[in-house]
Amino acid sequence: MRSSQRFPVERLSVALACVEGEWPHDDWPAPDDPHVGRVVRLAPPFRVPGGVDVVVLRCDEPSDALRSLGVTGVPVIVVSPRRDVDTIVEVFRDGAGYLVEGDYCTCMLSSAVVGATVGHTYLSPTACAALREGARRVPTGGDAMERLRGLLSPRERQIMELLSTGLGAQEIGLRLRLSEKTVRNNLSNIYAKLDARGSTDAVLRWLGAAPVLRI
Repeated sequence: MRSSQRFPVERLSVALACVEGEWPHDDWPAPDDPHVGRVVRLAPPFRVPGGVDVVVLRCDEPSDALRSLGVTGVPVIVVSPRRDVDTIVEVFRDGAGYLVEGDYCTCMLSSAVVGATVGHTYLSPTACAALREGARRVPTGGDAMERLRGLLSPRERQIMELLSTGLGAQEIGLRLRLSEKTVRNNLSNIYAKLDARGSTDAVLRWLGAAPVLRI
């Protein structure tokens, strides 16, 4: 029987912007990558062409590089050796994904690219740990924070815990044995309950790293 699995009609187009040095993954994307088909390498000053789905920004100073990139309307994933809490939290607040060098594989990079196109802000494990550490440093909303979390059902709280570890909808579904569609439906309900604009805002509210609305 012939396999029913096939590539999307159009695989994603990615722009690679390297501020310092060379892109470290000459083998990415692989010719048989089911999601990423075209890579456009950009040189400074970066001008992102039309038709690009995601920008991958390799840099040593992410905050400065994001400002100089000046891209709007296209999701960005930062790849950087910086692993300090303040830098990672600032990048995450700006809505960009973050992969710490040496803390991810090319399969994870492809997953981050796919996730970015549907609004998921992907974090490598070290970046995720830094975000949680940053949230612990921020005074929580106390009773208001507990009431906010109490708006969520037990299943929605499970999903938020996994979302805040950097997992996307497909990975959360595998962990909880739910379909990806079910996870996305739950996420839509969560965003409405938390008054969040998307996954980044929801995670910040869940971790207490964003202002809590008075309920």
